Amino acid sequence: MHALARLSPEIRQYLLVTGNYWAFTLTDGALRMLVVLHFHSLGYTPLQIAALFLFYEIFGVITNLVGGYLGARVGLNRTMNIGLGLQVAALLMLTVPAVWLTIPWVMGAQALSGIAKDLNKMSAKSSIKLLVPDSQQGTLYKWVAILTGSKNALKGVGFFMGGALLALLGFAGAVLVMAAVLTLIWLASLLLLKKDMGKAKAKPKFRDMLSKSRAINILSAARLFLFGARDVWFVVALPVYLSSVFDWDFWRVGGFLAIWVIGYGIVQSFAPAITGKASGRVPDGRAAFAWAAVLAGLPAAIALGLDTALSAQWVLLGGLLVFGALFAVNSSLHSYLIVSYAKADGVSLDVGFYYMSNALGRLLGTLLSGWVYQAYGLAACLWISSAFVLLAALISIGLPRHLSR
Repeated sequence: MHALARLSPEIRQYLLVTGNYWAFTLTDGALRMLVVLHFHSLGYTPLQIAALFLFYEIFGVITNLVGGYLGARVGLNRTMNIGLGLQVAALLMLTVPAVWLTIPWVMGAQALSGIAKDLNKMSAKSSIKLLVPDSQQGTLYKWVAILTGSKNALKGVGFFMGGALLALLGFAGAVLVMAAVLTLIWLASLLLLKKDMGKAKAKPKFRDMLSKSRAINILSAARLFLFGARDVWFVVALPVYLSSVFDWDFWRVGGFLAIWVIGYGIVQSFAPAITGKASGRVPDGRAAFAWAAVLAGLPAAIALGLDTALSAQWVLLGGLLVFGALFAVNSSLHSYLIVSYAKADGVSLDVGFYYMSNALGRLLGTLLSGWVYQAYGLAACLWISSAFVLLAALISIGLPRHLSR
């Protein structure tokens, strides 16, 4: 505690925001894996499993748009704490007797969790803009990359934790343990997080929710297709494929996806070094286009590989590792660009609009992941993924070639 007290107020708030984000992310990743594996084991079809996340993604779209407005009016500390509290409520909803866990009930719990997740993420990403001077773009990129990368690494730990808790404690027991731990984090956040952080000087109007920045609108459109490309095969199709085709148990599915997401998060954290920060450069629209173009052909290559005599496990798992590394760099670039493009006063408005597009991409990808996999198989999901990344690359051509305000 003495060492923490010697840190600057900005660093202390950064650590608090990051700690909140980490704790939330662990439960979010674990809950996603718990729901997919538990309801798959009960005989639900991929499309039915995807439907369980429908409200999660729909309310994520709405929350990012309205949450950015709310954060600018009442402060990011309040929106972050509301998110933590709602996640506790969502977890407790799933501790009811098994007979109550109908599709509408689980969808309702996922709706709360979706609202909670996007309030928490929007608050965390927006807060960094306020803690780093505009003149220090390299530092901003590094802090965004560390926050984003560490979050995704912990989401991978959450995937493994979800599979492990399901095997050890069962569904209700696993959810109850997570709710208890997150409640303690929430209470600490209420006491320690800086009041009125991110509150705009002038009260924003409701119409200010929609971005007026051309750069942010283009980046948001690219983000939509980028994350749709990931989730169209990663959310439902991949875990179900690993379980049903490769005959993997809960431990192996959760463990592998955990390792993948942890590696993905580590690469995100090192994205500034990969994209040239060490030589004094920070990325712009040209970098966003180039990295998306590199990624675009990979899912299609995996799909073609699955139709050859090569081992399906080696093709899929090896391709997934390469996809994760390239996607991590793309995601980290986008995360930096939105924080850099956003206005400091009322930053959550711009960040919220951008992550609304992110959530819309996840929604599209999640629905397609269940439907396309059930109707046409994993290869079709991969071809759609390639098409979406290509669209993201083409849209990125319109981004500024140098950072502008």
